[in-house]
Amino acid sequence: MAYRKTPAELQRLEATRERLVARATEVVAEVGWAQASVTAVADSAGIAAGSVYQHFPSKAALAAEVFRRAAGREVAVLDEVLHGPGTPVERIGRGIEVFARRALENRGLAYALLAAPAEPAVGAERLEFRRRYRALFAEVVREGMATGLLPDQDGEITAAALTGAIGEVLVDPLGGPGADTADGRTTDELLAELTAMALRCAGAPPA
Repeated sequence: MAYRKTPAELQRLEATRERLVARATEVVAEVGWAQASVTAVADSAGIAAGSVYQHFPSKAALAAEVFRRAAGREVAVLDEVLHGPGTPVERIGRGIEVFARRALENRGLAYALLAAPAEPAVGAERLEFRRRYRALFAEVVREGMATGLLPDQDGEITAAALTGAIGEVLVDPLGGPGADTADGRTTDELLAELTAMALRCAGAPPA
């Protein structure tokens, strides 16, 4: 008869796996994907490096899981905002501000999610999550057109443009060391400019 793990053993393994993902996320936020070695993660989690492979077959598999968890949280927050109260235009603006502010409050992890060089497994996850962001924005843009608050347009193209522009605008601030932007603007000023740009892109009338 094949050996079956007891419920206590399964619970312990799951707890260790969750700790590994949490510690790996912290390491990635601090040093990036390239430097987040299995050894560094294992040391942070307080286990032997070889034990990591009991839970993940490779560093790439662990990295992909870290990305899925972290990016999934951001998608969930944006989803909640974009389906919250207010007009479609108000929700688009609020969603962009919330997303960007969260990124700027956790720069290391946000930079890793958006732009830092990573293995192909993480790159594939990035593409998938960009599609999820685009789908959320496209839905609200279409709602804005249906209610007459936004002009007729291809909602998918607008959503793609918004997703790409937000990431591009944030890359340099996230990669910088300070609380403010490299050109001297405060975070609030950057967020105001980013939100205004995005609403112009969607065709919203000036506030």
